[in-house]
Amino acid sequence: MKDLNKTLTELGISKVRLAKYLGVSRQMLYNYLAIDDINDWPKEKAAKLLSLLNIEKISDLNTLKISGEYIIEVENRLNEGVKDTSNKEVLADLKGFNKKEQELLSEIINILKEKLSQDKTKETYNTFLYLFHFLQSMETNEELKYILAYMSKSLGFTDPLEFAFNKEKQFIFESIMFSAMTLYNNGGASKTRLSESHKRFVQHIEQKKEEKLSRTQELNTVKVQALKELGFNEINEDNAKEVFEKIAEIQSRKV
Repeated sequence: MKDLNKTLTELGISKVRLAKYLGVSRQMLYNYLAIDDINDWPKEKAAKLLSLLNIEKISDLNTLKISGEYIIEVENRLNEGVKDTSNKEVLADLKGFNKKEQELLSEIINILKEKLSQDKTKETYNTFLYLFHFLQSMETNEELKYILAYMSKSLGFTDPLEFAFNKEKQFIFESIMFSAMTLYNNGGASKTRLSESHKRFVQHIEQKKEEKLSRTQELNTVKVQALKELGFNEINEDNAKEVFEKIAEIQSRKV
């Protein structure tokens, strides 16, 4: 990937603009550039990069002649791609899904756009912000899927005896949720009676935050040690892979 980094430098393309063009974070772009083979990139990102450079395969960089005309052409494609990136990224990504998946994603996107455009209150924004956090965490918290299933069933969209996930766990979770919601809706719960329970909830969250902070501090310490052992001052696109490997090595010493 050295040829790619060299070409990007000669074209004057910053990592920030390229990251926006590809629809990824700058750190994710650095991770991509640290990979030796572009075939290991996500296919849509690799295809988008090749399209930007107007080449069929990465090896074409060896014979690529960077002229003033070529730089202008790339710059125009880059500018066009950066404009309204989020919208174009969504539309492009839909092509990789089947008809039902496309319809579902389109419905979700349209609902979000409609609600946000009609209601500019902070409450609506926070609702969708929490939804974003919810979606981000679904892979690591299986209970979130059960919450969705419970709400779908209680609102009449799904048969109550349908179990799309782990049947036993989902059954137990839904039963507990029903008991809790019944207590909430029937006025059997009050702030005074639940104050101690909420206090324990807050303490539990604070403990998790402390553990996460401790883990972050530990990783920062390992990163500093890796940079010191390698003789680098910072992580960049040229040394990222080597630094990550050194971090993994240092962590393995403690096992």
